[in-house]
Amino acid sequence: EIMSSGGAEDDIPQAERKTVTDFCYLLDKSKQLFNGLRDLPQYGQKQWQSYFGRTFDVYTKLWKFQQQHRQILDNRYGLKRWQIGEIASKIGQLYYHYYLRTSETSYLNEAFSFYSAIRQRSYYSQVNKEDRPELVVKKLRYYARFIVVCLLLNKMDVVKDLVKELSDEIEDYTHRFNTEDQVEWNLVLQEVAAFIEADPVMVLNDDNTIVITSNRLSETGAPLLEQGMIVGQLALADALIIGNCNNQVKFSELTIDMFRMLQALEREPMNLASQMNKPGMQESTEKPARRENPHKYLLYKPTFSQLYTFLAASFKELPANSVLLIYLSATGVFPSGRSDSEGPYDFGGVLTNSNRDIINGDAIHKRNQSYKEMHCLHPGDLYPFTRKPLFIIVDSSNSVAYKNFTNLFGQPLVCLLSPTAYPKALQGMRVLRSQQLAVICLPVPRAKRISLILDQSQRGSLFTLFLNNPLMAFLFVSGLSSMRRGLWDKCQDYLRKINRDIAQLLTHSRSIDQSFLQFFGDEFLRLLLTRFIFCSATMRMHKIFRETRNYPESYPQLPRDETVENPHLQKHILELASILDVRNVFLENTLDDY
Repeated sequence: EIMSSGGAEDDIPQAERKTVTDFCYLLDKSKQLFNGLRDLPQYGQKQWQSYFGRTFDVYTKLWKFQQQHRQILDNRYGLKRWQIGEIASKIGQLYYHYYLRTSETSYLNEAFSFYSAIRQRSYYSQVNKEDRPELVVKKLRYYARFIVVCLLLNKMDVVKDLVKELSDEIEDYTHRFNTEDQVEWNLVLQEVAAFIEADPVMVLNDDNTIVITSNRLSETGAPLLEQGMIVGQLALADALIIGNCNNQVKFSELTIDMFRMLQALEREPMNLASQMNKPGMQESTEKPARRENPHKYLLYKPTFSQLYTFLAASFKELPANSVLLIYLSATGVFPSGRSDSEGPYDFGGVLTNSNRDIINGDAIHKRNQSYKEMHCLHPGDLYPFTRKPLFIIVDSSNSVAYKNFTNLFGQPLVCLLSPTAYPKALQGMRVLRSQQLAVICLPVPRAKRISLILDQSQRGSLFTLFLNNPLMAFLFVSGLSSMRRGLWDKCQDYLRKINRDIAQLLTHSRSIDQSFLQFFGDEFLRLLLTRFIFCSATMRMHKIFRETRNYPESYPQLPRDETVENPHLQKHILELASILDVRNVFLENTLDDY
């Protein structure tokens, strides 16, 4: 190791030499533990915790050690600011991965504070003076990671600043080192730009700045259970969020649909300091009474075997009286041949990754017509897992394949299914967002600038938007692309009232399948069910949604007259449309039209 600044090594006092040796030991140990994190299994919730705890311990010691002995390390070790930045960046990554493992949003705040400190203290500012491209890449990666955390915390103003800085850094990097990864880094910029662009409606303050709306569950989020409502006691404990759409906006292995759904399954983050000291350090006696958020696995374009492995792990670890949720946002796979039977493998399903891009069905169709599609999750593939309570959401052009489900084991089972097609006129509601583009001012080099005017399918699914942010989805189908904050808040209040009424319709229904009520005791599932009914009722009343394939469906079917076509609910939707002055978009006397 470096023993710098004047004189022979023998001149260095013993205590200072020990300081350097201790620092080197901690630094090596921390790197070794950090690299070992990659070898931990990604599924299963128990094995990784003690290892994470040890890693955190070493990094905490290392961080405090360099703070206490900064002067000696500067003089005797030649500690550079970017090296301190690297330690802070690793701690930020640890907190982020801890969030991914636990779904506890407070850890995102911790990651944010470490990443922010790096920027505020300019730890990486000297990197550009060194003639080492690999150090600059560390800095660029830090920016990309910081952006992901800010997106997840909805800190869009910070994201815009970071994108500008990252763009300058990329330009400087590619100018100085003639590298081959220039195209990849410019793609990173374009992906994050498109991600910011994905929301179809802007909410504006009076000074025309954009209001950042959060869609995590807040205290007032889910309609409360009123006295006399008989519902099940099941709790949502685990969720698989799967994204496999071919052309959807994505950033860092998160499609926009996955991003929206994961937030619908989280509470607003609290500040971690008030809860505990550091992750993995809790004594078993101090475990919180209940986990704040259901645990989640985020699977971007998984193969069938990956998907099945994670599903089996979730199933195995599901506690008693708990629900497993499977969310599938994926391209539809349709049966290639004619089938005489109507079994759970005869209707196709949704795409799983084949590790090769055989997206065009040619390869599939050339095979023997009597075989089933292999790179496809069929409804029948989920049958074994219906031995425990299962809540399935399918957002796909072939979602109806899952309508032919059978409840074999008598456990609570619900599938919420997206429309399989949207009206052509809706595709035409192309929202040109010059205002927002001007706000973002994306500094992508001109030669590589790709049009950021996204078509609707790239911006994510309308069905998932309804489940994540029903008011924004309602505004979008009403043809509105921006809205003042005061009116937005007023509509949100009205929507809460609608949700309360939908909850009453469901729990008072005489003919509804019991599965819906068994899931209704959980706040997250209650909110998803009420939003699903609001979505379905809105689409059924909308003048351009005229075909059955334009409507969401469910298994088991909901009693329409008591839920999605209930006159009382329809009246509320027209009221909401009146507040927004878009009543003409909806049918007035819907009941007569059926």
